[in-house]
Amino acid sequence: MKDPHESRRFMETWDFDFKNRGTARHIARLIWCPFNMGCFLLLFTFLRCIQLFFFFFFLYYEYINRFFPFFRPTSGLFLPYLGSHFLKSKAHTMALFLSICVALLFSFCHGLANAAIPPPPLDGLVENGDFEEAPAKSNLKKTVIIGKHSLPKWEINGLVEYVSGGPQPGGFFLAIPRGVHAVRLGNEASISQILTVKPGSVYALTFGATRTCAQDEVLRVSVPGQSSDLPLQTLYSSDGGDTYSLAWKATSKAVKVTFHNPGVQEDPSCGPLLDAIAIKELPPLKRTIGNLVKNGGFEVGPHVFKNFSTGILIPAKQQDLISPLPGWIVESLKPVKYIDKKHFFVPSGFAAIEMVAGRESAIAQVIRTIPNKFYNLTFTIGDAKNACHGSMMVEAFAAKETVKAPYVSQGKGGSKTASLRFQAISDRTRITFYSSYYHNKMHDYGHMCGPVLDDVRVFPTH
Repeated sequence: MKDPHESRRFMETWDFDFKNRGTARHIARLIWCPFNMGCFLLLFTFLRCIQLFFFFFFLYYEYINRFFPFFRPTSGLFLPYLGSHFLKSKAHTMALFLSICVALLFSFCHGLANAAIPPPPLDGLVENGDFEEAPAKSNLKKTVIIGKHSLPKWEINGLVEYVSGGPQPGGFFLAIPRGVHAVRLGNEASISQILTVKPGSVYALTFGATRTCAQDEVLRVSVPGQSSDLPLQTLYSSDGGDTYSLAWKATSKAVKVTFHNPGVQEDPSCGPLLDAIAIKELPPLKRTIGNLVKNGGFEVGPHVFKNFSTGILIPAKQQDLISPLPGWIVESLKPVKYIDKKHFFVPSGFAAIEMVAGRESAIAQVIRTIPNKFYNLTFTIGDAKNACHGSMMVEAFAAKETVKAPYVSQGKGGSKTASLRFQAISDRTRITFYSSYYHNKMHDYGHMCGPVLDDVRVFPTH
């Protein structure tokens, strides 16, 4: 077996500036990667074979020159041009060998680097996800899209309207907070798009959706093997900016995502409104040293729109078997809201959870514990600096213990910590949080809000 440090000694013979050249740094990282070490050993073996070939070829050339000088014009044998022009001296032979080695090394490293670098994870709008790329005017009949493929990058079925924000005929007002245009799905209408994904990875869709009439509207989101019905009757944001997220696990490289209105309304102008659709690949959770809770800071979650956000509603487990909030279960009837640091006050890190539906908005996680051992549960509560005021209360449960953590909100941002000591009764312990009260914004009673939860930790006591 070859010396594992042979590759390092080989690279040290070349004058690479690893500190100043990005490409060289990447090659260095690939060389020290254990996965790629075998590939480089194969490369060096190949270069050694080339070296031996030129060595024996040079001996053959010298032998011909000494003992058979009359064969000199054809002494190159299979390579007469190479022999007659480049192999006139040992220096020329070695120069040719080094040139070929360098060329092969750079070619191999470049190809290996391109093969080793995976494509960046999906995190952004799908193609024409904001619907700002409009259908051709010839494919529009007022607002109705004519033709299955007339909406760029999308496939439509049924009555699909291409609408603009603002006042509408009949006294309607459509709020489109993230852009100018959106689509409205009529009775039994749908739009779909095929996305390229990685099999086995978990993806979360983030999309703006709201009802357009005071009726019980439902939006069905489907991928192969999974379908979720989202009730849109309750508005959590008075400006029509409700945003939802659903997750699924990819089983193939191409996945067809469909948004469908399964209802049949008496008024054909009603139907769910979609104004932005994005996708994000959720990374696998990593264990946090000193904390038994996975994703306790809620740092891993769905895509957040940068230009406008009222938070992302994470639906209950009944609507979403795979959570877009890895590690957590929304086990209530109503969703919880995922908020980010750019648009809200977050006690720590990038994101947190706002419990917007009182006792109907609960979040839980099952952790590994040792029976009869004592643990500490700590967490942070506060307000999102969104004018949500009043006396708040977050209740936490673990094993047989419970704690009520009060917080008086002025709606200007703030937080406090709370803790609970409990004794595990089995090898699995469920920790649960929910808000004791219902809350609305100070000057906007149509906007539901609640206490913020962040930085959840569980660790054994000594």
